[in-house]
Amino acid sequence: MIYDKEALTLDEQLDLLESRGLIISNRQKASKYLSNISYYRLAGYWWPLQADKEGHKFKPDARFETVTTLYNFDAELRLLIFGVVEKIEISLRTKLIYHMSIGYGPHWFQQTGLFRDVPELIKSLEKLREEVSRSKETFMKEHRKKYKKDLRFPPAWKSLELTSFGGLSKLYGSLRNDLPEKDVIAAEFGAVNHTYLPSWLQSIAQIRNICAHHGRLWNKNLPGTVKLLSRPPNRWVSDVPKEHEFKHIYVHLCIMKYLLDTIHPTNNMSKNLKDLMGKYDIVDENALGMKLKWREEELWKSVQ
Repeated sequence: MIYDKEALTLDEQLDLLESRGLIISNRQKASKYLSNISYYRLAGYWWPLQADKEGHKFKPDARFETVTTLYNFDAELRLLIFGVVEKIEISLRTKLIYHMSIGYGPHWFQQTGLFRDVPELIKSLEKLREEVSRSKETFMKEHRKKYKKDLRFPPAWKSLELTSFGGLSKLYGSLRNDLPEKDVIAAEFGAVNHTYLPSWLQSIAQIRNICAHHGRLWNKNLPGTVKLLSRPPNRWVSDVPKEHEFKHIYVHLCIMKYLLDTIHPTNNMSKNLKDLMGKYDIVDENALGMKLKWREEELWKSVQ
């Protein structure tokens, strides 16, 4: 089959949506939305409003305003998550640099004997070399100027400041499992040992990338899975999501909250999430995998 559809003007896009049953009460406002947010970016939010997915026919009373409300909710959810991930990323970077540098020296990340997945390490180092070489950070320029005869990477506390969250999570996951520092870092995050933390970090890295590219989190099937502790040492949820529910954002929000509590116990994540859900009360919490009584869970109670 050959794709033969032509591009549509904004008015034609609105005509098409109306012909499929979507109620648009203010065409001028809707046109403004479509001039700034593309048709197919919004399509992920009107997809659940369609009764006939193949024919693209909308349910009775499906409204364009509902689509934009869901879109705006999702945008605010991404901002909330991004702020939480920032704190987790900085803490992971700090712990990884500190414990490994104290144990194995400033260039531990180049010691292949410390890693169980050397090919993954080599990929990470190639990316890191690119970041280091093009960095305009003052501390990196000064290092290159002062130690120009030293062909090694700058020490971990300089080089790994340039590594992405995904790079850090892969670096941690690739460490040998028998290294005591790997368990120490996990324990400081409340993850007990190295068995659980890598999957948490990988899932958060994937969600962080979705947020960075302004992707949809609401009603989205997320890739990957996570390993959950049977008896976490810190506050957790009693109604634990099952494996088939891991595709939704809720379990990952729980993990982020759990990690954040170890970094900043009096954080505002619970309040911010509850306020957001209250602000957008038309949002179906099932589309996020939220449990019926999640607000009452110990994990989601604010700590003063």
